[in-house]
Amino acid sequence: MAGSTLENTERIVRLMGQVAISNREYFCELDGVVGDGDFGTSLATGFEAVTGDKWAALNRSNPGSFLKDVAMTIMSNVGGATGTLWGTAFLRAGVAAGDKEELTAEDAVAMMRAAAEGMKKRGRSDLGDKTLLDAFIPATDEFERVLQDGGSAFEALKSAAVSGRRQCEETRPWIAKRGRASYSGERSCDTYDAGAVAVAMMAEKIVEDWSP
Repeated sequence: MAGSTLENTERIVRLMGQVAISNREYFCELDGVVGDGDFGTSLATGFEAVTGDKWAALNRSNPGSFLKDVAMTIMSNVGGATGTLWGTAFLRAGVAAGDKEELTAEDAVAMMRAAAEGMKKRGRSDLGDKTLLDAFIPATDEFERVLQDGGSAFEALKSAAVSGRRQCEETRPWIAKRGRASYSGERSCDTYDAGAVAVAMMAEKIVEDWSP
């Protein structure tokens, strides 16, 4: 992905927004099986605010400041768990980035780790609860593993996207332990977590756009 870190950060956020907005109904359908069915609308609303009228006004002094503004825009435009969790993820990533103008792949790992920890705390959830963390954390682990093995950032991202998609399938038989889906007990078995699917699809979209 050519360009400065800030340009690439902007591009990634836009790609995430494209997935959220174009899959609004699909994510609502997934969420509606055992949830309240509003995840797709909430996620799309947040990214519409970010990539729409608010886009030009976002702080671009460095990638961290940009991500913090993305976080505040989401949280101020989306209520409920979706706004809180996704806003927290961007906020924690921005804090981890600090005031650096250029970020390394290792910095990206630290940012993803910070985002995951923020979502754990806000959602009072962890691996095994059948939430987006069950795709996000393994994908982060895989991203870091490939880098440590000498792979490029693109190779790491590609492998991470595969891991995220695989985890969506592996968690499908599980019983949800957090969120509205947890109220349905065993009915949540053999269903997809909409947040985990969104994470996997966003990673796949970024890989597709980044492909040499």
